[in-house]
Amino acid sequence: MEQFRIDEIARRLLDSVPPAFRSMQQDLEANFRSVLRSSLGKLDVVTREEFDTQMKVLERTRSKLEALEQKVAVLESQGAQRAGAAGN
Repeated sequence: MEQFRIDEIARRLLDSVPPAFRSMQQDLEANFRSVLRSSLGKLDVVTREEFDTQMKVLERTRSKLEALEQKVAVLESQGAQRAGAAGN
């Protein structure tokens, strides 16, 4: 996860802390960031850029597969026609 998002989440968590505990703001903020980085680092996630790249690869692959399926269907059709003509 991007550093900016972790910092934003840490700030939001800090804003939810009761005012009496805000005197320990720096310690809390550092702990929030540490816990967030550690927890989020364990998740099996990819960046948006990686996801978008893989989506493009999948779209190209799907397009190629559909074109190959059409070619196979045409070839099967031609083969069936030839077999029918040879059998007559």
